[in-house]
Amino acid sequence: MIQTIIFFAVMLIAWILPITLKVKRSIHMLQLNSYRNERYGKWMKDHPSKVISPVEGLYVLPLLLLVFTDSETLLLSSAAAVFVLVFAYFYATRPEEKKKLVYTPRVQRLFGVTYVLYALSAMLAVTAGGFIHVGAGLIVLVITAVLPFYITALTNLLNKPVEQRINDGFVQDAKRLIDASPDLKVVGITGSFGKTSVKHFVHTVLSAKYNVLMTPESYNTKLGVTRTINEQLKPYHDIFIAEMGAKQEGDIQAVCDVVNQQYGILTAIGEQHLETFKTLDTIKKTKHEIVETLPENGVAVLNKDDENIMSYEASNPARRVYYGVDRDDVDIRAENISYSAKGMTFTVRTADGQEAQFRTRLLGRHNVYNVLAAVAIGMEMEMTLQEMAAPVKNIAPVEHRLELKPTSGNITIIDDSFNSNPVGSKMAVEVLGQMDGYRMLVTPGMIELGDKEYELNKEWGRYSAEHCDYIILVGPKQTKPIQDGLHEAGYPEEKLYIAQNLNDALQHMHQKAQPNTVVLLENDLPDTFLE
Repeated sequence: MIQTIIFFAVMLIAWILPITLKVKRSIHMLQLNSYRNERYGKWMKDHPSKVISPVEGLYVLPLLLLVFTDSETLLLSSAAAVFVLVFAYFYATRPEEKKKLVYTPRVQRLFGVTYVLYALSAMLAVTAGGFIHVGAGLIVLVITAVLPFYITALTNLLNKPVEQRINDGFVQDAKRLIDASPDLKVVGITGSFGKTSVKHFVHTVLSAKYNVLMTPESYNTKLGVTRTINEQLKPYHDIFIAEMGAKQEGDIQAVCDVVNQQYGILTAIGEQHLETFKTLDTIKKTKHEIVETLPENGVAVLNKDDENIMSYEASNPARRVYYGVDRDDVDIRAENISYSAKGMTFTVRTADGQEAQFRTRLLGRHNVYNVLAAVAIGMEMEMTLQEMAAPVKNIAPVEHRLELKPTSGNITIIDDSFNSNPVGSKMAVEVLGQMDGYRMLVTPGMIELGDKEYELNKEWGRYSAEHCDYIILVGPKQTKPIQDGLHEAGYPEEKLYIAQNLNDALQHMHQKAQPNTVVLLENDLPDTFLE
């Protein structure tokens, strides 16, 4: 009996090792899927080999011994050895994480409850092994070792009422802070793409005259905006800029209900996140929530060149301010756009006849639209075009969004790796095509486009064929649509390389680089989409 207890203790230590790694990975994926079990469940369905690894088939070996031996010592020692082997495999093959797990209080609570469940599992295994048969305890341990991803989903479900109460308290605190600042002007920004850049541009322009707070990084959810208000909003702030993201209907309105914005910028509407929205009409309706929630004296700032914005009519009568490049019937327009390796220059003209020359280190036609959105808000805040020209000149490119990165040697990098969408990807390739030198594209393609993902990537492949001297695609499976598009466009096979992963792509990029090479890094798949 004592020997059995000792072996059970050793086996439990070995058992917890692979579970620790799997629990961390499962909670990480839950966090990347916004703690939403429906999205997390879809991820598990799409990645079965990551949920239950083939190497976990080794767990069958000690179970098979149950048929052939009555030796408890042999069973327990073989099981412990298998658990250690699986742990060693998991540790040796742990993926490189692009976005690390953030140990928030919510994550800590998930870990806590999950390990309570595993402690109960261990007690059940020991009880079954002691009072029924050692094999019964072993079966309990093997089953629970395989299921951390599912147990994490259960923990998230169990924690939901507690998390909801905690979150409601934070939201009410944020609303009280907003209500206690009657002179605070709130600018909301949303769009299928461009919103983060516009947020930074608006902040840079308005900061030349006012005390401005903006949501940091990609804090664009209801709780992200709430956290910014609670932790950073001060009485001396004149303006608060809130970026608002959405992956399903109602997400924008939920943020608007917290901040009560007086100004709403809608940058663009496209087929980003079509996988969760299902239809383009739902995306249009959701993005226009920022307009529908404006007060009667509010102002909607809209990109009039965007057909999807203009094809939807919001019922809110709030005043509209339109900006654009192609259309003449706008309040603020950019003309005479020119590119160089140092950035862009263009003229900004208003409907009442004002105009000024703008110069920026930014690249891309879409950044012209982003600047125009910032200028529109600046004018609403009683700034002149001349006052705004200087801060626009000093705007630094948003990290990983068409960020120009001269490097030592013969390569200049245009880093557009943060994300990719059908409109932005074409604009990025267009910028590459206007550059002097040997033009190279490195990309894994676009994701989260639902049923249209194949066709949109294929179309982008055809478009890229016209602007690139050499193309490196990352991932044979992921980039199949782009490969098909390039083939249809007659792109030379010798100018195309299919890399197994990003490291392979970057090594090949340096091998193929010529004097004065310009490389566009377009998109970088998150951990949830790694092949």
